[in-house]
Amino acid sequence: MLRRLQFIALRIFIVFIVLSIVWVVILRFLPVWVTPYMISRKIEAFRADDDTEIFHDWEAYEDISKEVALAVVASEDQNFPNHWGFDFDQIYNAVTEKRKRARGASTISQQVAKNVFLWHGRSFVRKGLEAYFTVLIEVIWDKERILEVYLNVAEMGNMTFGVEAASLRYYNKSSKKLSRYEAARIAAVLPNPIRFSIKNPSAYVKKRTGHIVRQMRYLGGQKYIAGL
Repeated sequence: MLRRLQFIALRIFIVFIVLSIVWVVILRFLPVWVTPYMISRKIEAFRADDDTEIFHDWEAYEDISKEVALAVVASEDQNFPNHWGFDFDQIYNAVTEKRKRARGASTISQQVAKNVFLWHGRSFVRKGLEAYFTVLIEVIWDKERILEVYLNVAEMGNMTFGVEAASLRYYNKSSKKLSRYEAARIAAVLPNPIRFSIKNPSAYVKKRTGHIVRQMRYLGGQKYIAGL
């Protein structure tokens, strides 16, 4: 019986590995129209008797302002062009810093792995799977694709996913036409897009927007992400 159970477990493990690799390969080329997180947000809204409409509009990387791409890198993961999915310096800093509230150290790659392939939560199982999918997308996708998917699936406003949907909803124009300051404001709400607003920014969001603009300038502008 024990050997049989081991054999079944091994088969399940092999099937999971094969299917996950195939899944990642497929999404290397196809738009990501829906994610587990979008579904969970819709369920949450339904349970709360709120509006369940999802705002999402996939846009190819070449049709998105590179100011937005630079803004999210400057805001979320400045070492994105150089790391292999994990920024160990940031992880170390997050672990060793003494703060009342733990600081996040997830890279853009990790956030894509979580949003596209997994559920949100803090369990060790989910974190392990997040690391696994992070490695997969870093190996199978290139950096431009990872950033393209992030820009299209990250929640950038309440029930608003992706920069194109956010730009159309809050700026009434395509994401390709966003200015540096507008791009930075979108990036500024990413830590909590449900609480923070692009359309009606708080003093904190305005301050954070200015900081991101300075960081974009410090990184050297769009040329910082030109070679992804």
